[in-house]
Amino acid sequence: MYTNKVVVVTGASNGIGRAIAMEYAKLNALVIAIDIEEYNFDNKNIIFYKADLKDEKRIRDIFKDVVKKYKTIHVLINNGAISKFNKSVYDITLNEFDEVMDVNLRGSFICSQEFIKANQNESYGRIVNISSTRFNQNEFGWESYGASKGGLISLTNTMAISLSNTPITVNAISPGWIETQNYEDLSERDHKNHPSGRVGKPKDIVNTCLFLTYYENDFINGCNIIVDGGMTKKMIYD
Repeated sequence: MYTNKVVVVTGASNGIGRAIAMEYAKLNALVIAIDIEEYNFDNKNIIFYKADLKDEKRIRDIFKDVVKKYKTIHVLINNGAISKFNKSVYDITLNEFDEVMDVNLRGSFICSQEFIKANQNESYGRIVNISSTRFNQNEFGWESYGASKGGLISLTNTMAISLSNTPITVNAISPGWIETQNYEDLSERDHKNHPSGRVGKPKDIVNTCLFLTYYENDFINGCNIIVDGGMTKKMIYD
């Protein structure tokens, strides 16, 4: 399905990003994996580039190098993000707030700009922005992360319109609770909090990416697909 397609995945070394990169490679795409943390994929279909999404020059240089070597890019998955500054609004510093925005939102915008250039003259292009249900439903102290993910959905909406004269579609996915490490340690209550009866897995997001980037799905555009097992529809009282 993805033979001869070039797919860029940011935040590819861990969790959801790694699962996305591995699945596209399994489907014979050439995957460009970008992350600040090095990871040995040991897969001939995955080319790794180390980069901080805050580093504009590095990101633009990577895209130029990819185009020089492989001529084009067909799919961009903007997955790279940080969420470490979940701190009280009274305590978070502007530098901490800015770092989250620079990686999660600004970094995705830079990658999108470069992707649009790389995809010129192609008949098929897909951008998928990995947002979060925290764009709309949050907890104490997640202002920076929630704002960055809300901004990513707004960016999705606008880019879908701006690119309407191109074959590129732009959509977002908002994962809910996706457990990437110790799934077997989750409690029965954890699973039952979800109308689907279980906590999410990276594969749930992978499947949504594959659906949105399928070449025949060009009528799905400017959407935010919530993948959370129905949890955000459930009214929960302590």
